[in-house]
This record gives sequence, structure tokens and C-alpha cells, in this order.
Amino acid sequence: MNRGYRVQFNNAIGPYKGGLRFDPSVNASIVKFLGFEQIFKNSLTGQAIGGGKGGADFDPKGKSDMEIMRFTQSFMNELSKYIGSNVDVPAGDIGVGGKEIDYMVGQYKRLRGAFEKGAFTGKGIDVGGSLMRKESTGYGTVYFAKRMLEDQRKQFKGQRVIVSGAGKVSIYAMEKAVELGAKVIACSDSGGYIYDENGLDIETIKQLKEVNQKRIHEYVDYHSSAKYESDKSIWDIQCDIVLPCATQNELDEIGAKKLIKNGVYAVAEGANMPCTHDAIVRFQESNVAFGPGKAANAGGVAVSALEMAQNSSRVSWSFEAIDDMLQEIMSDIYDKSVAAAKEYGMEGNLIAGANIVGFKKVADVMIAQGVI
Repeated sequence: MNRGYRVQFNNAIGPYKGGLRFDPSVNASIVKFLGFEQIFKNSLTGQAIGGGKGGADFDPKGKSDMEIMRFTQSFMNELSKYIGSNVDVPAGDIGVGGKEIDYMVGQYKRLRGAFEKGAFTGKGIDVGGSLMRKESTGYGTVYFAKRMLEDQRKQFKGQRVIVSGAGKVSIYAMEKAVELGAKVIACSDSGGYIYDENGLDIETIKQLKEVNQKRIHEYVDYHSSAKYESDKSIWDIQCDIVLPCATQNELDEIGAKKLIKNGVYAVAEGANMPCTHDAIVRFQESNVAFGPGKAANAGGVAVSALEMAQNSSRVSWSFEAIDDMLQEIMSDIYDKSVAAAKEYGMEGNLIAGANIVGFKKVADVMIAQGVI
């Protein structure tokens, strides 16, 4: 038996919006803190979406498609009572991809007796999903980091980058960083990390993880210059830019100290709160440019909102058009965060700036609506 959760936190600026996570670690506490962060992340995007989060302590690893489908349908039997395109619009997260969302869409349609594709985002393209949804969080993180680097008169070109994780956020952060001229030298999964000073081949990683559903250690079977480490930390590697894209609290103070000693000068969170408080303090004390998750990884939910817009108007936009909008949204989030930090006497502190911008919009709308 598994326990499911959905926290609907704030809908002042739009329907509740946030991912569903299938992982044994899921509990009420995790869903609550993710949902709270989601309010302000969604506000930062400038889209009309509120904050929520959900999931279940179901572990999809090692399960057949039929087992996953049956669990997802049971989960939707209960969740369907509380969601809808104008009420709460779930999406995917850890352990929940397009396949799981499509199962939910099918069960929701069966229960409602109507096809309401706007009730979910992260759907397959043929089910009403948006182009670029799977790339959006990783691409958005790199677009945000690019703006941070520009303010330091630096760029991705020629820089050594390490990316934790090997899921869709990590893969597409790596892909975009390489497109911008960086050399991604390491990435990881829960078993360990792969490292190649000459740069990793992203297409091989995509084939292993997205097509074959294999573990990252098998990368070395295709590239003899790479090394796999299972008993060391990826944060020990010397690099210029770090993109933590795996999960919460993965980069602690010890890891931060090692990175700083090895010369890292920019960190952008692709995952939700992957750096601990003490790690963030270390980065700030050492003048490492730091992009907080609620700002840096907002690209995923931003494109989810664009998917909702496409569903509402029954149209589909091109990959290029969505990419242009994503770049504009991420640049706007950065500019607003910088301006707010400066206005409130915390110049250069993007954490404070993002918190202020996200909170102020929600609070102002709540006051305008007479909620408080």
C-alpha cells in the first residue's frame, strides 16, 4: 500500500500548479516545503499560476509498465476529485514523466467522461503536450546561468562544467551548456559519477538514460577515456561552473568548500533546493555567483504554463517559438531578481531578490482580492 499527497498552497494568481513525485522518500513534509517554494517560483515566471505539489511514496524503479499504470490509475481515482484546468494542474517531477502523466490523463478522462487535456501538463505531444517541455528546466537553468555569467563578463564557452544527476533536467542542462561552448566533464546518478576531462558525449548519455533506461556507469563501456567513481563525491572535481540538478540537499557545506577551493565561480540550481543552507552561505561568503532554484529552474513550470495556454487555445507552437519565450522569461526573472535585491539593499544577492519578487506579487494580489 502506498500513500499519496497533494498540497494546494496558494491560488491567488492562478490555479494551483506543481509537479507530482513518485519516490519512496515522499512524505507530507517534503511535499509541503516543495509546494511552498513552488508558490514563489511560479510567481517569478510572470505566468498566471499558483503553487502546489504532490506525489506518492510509490517507487517506479523496477516496476513494469502495467504495474506503473495500475498504480497511477489508483492514484488518479482519488486525486481527480481535486484537480482541473481552472482548479489545480499537476505535472511531472522525479519518477513521473510523460508516460505516467499520459496514464493519468487517460484515467481522468475515464472518470470525468470528457477529454480535458488542460488539466495536466508534461503530456506526450500526441496527447496535447508542448514541444520543448522535457528540455525546458535544463535549458532554462543554463539560460539563467548565462545571464549571471554575462554580468561577470564571462561566458560558458571554454568553461569546465559539472552537472549532478542524469535525468531530463541534467541531460538538457548539459546539452545546452555544450551548445554554448562549455565542456561538461562530469555527471552522476544515485550510484556514482562519470568523469572525462576531455568532455562527456551527451548523445551517449541520452541513449543510455532516455532510451535504454540504463545506469550511468555503463557510459564507460562506450568511451574508454571516461572514469566511473562510486565511492567519491562529484564535488571533488575541479571545475568552473556547477549545475546541481539531482535532488534536494545534495550539495552540503563540505562539498561547497571543496568546490570553492578548486576555483568554482558560478553555481545555478537546476533541482529544487539542492544546496543546503550552509553550502549557500559558503558560496556567498566566497563571492561565488549563486542562482537559487526558485529562479534558475523556473523554466520547467514556465513552459508548463505555455502548454496550458496552447491547450486553452487549441494550438501548438513551434520549438523555436517556445525556446524564444523561455529565454525571455529566464532573462526577465534574472533582471527582476537583481533589481529587487538592489532596491532592498542586498545588491548581488539573487536569493533575496527572487524571494522578494515572488512574494511581493502574490501578497499584492491577495490584498487586491481582499483575502487579507
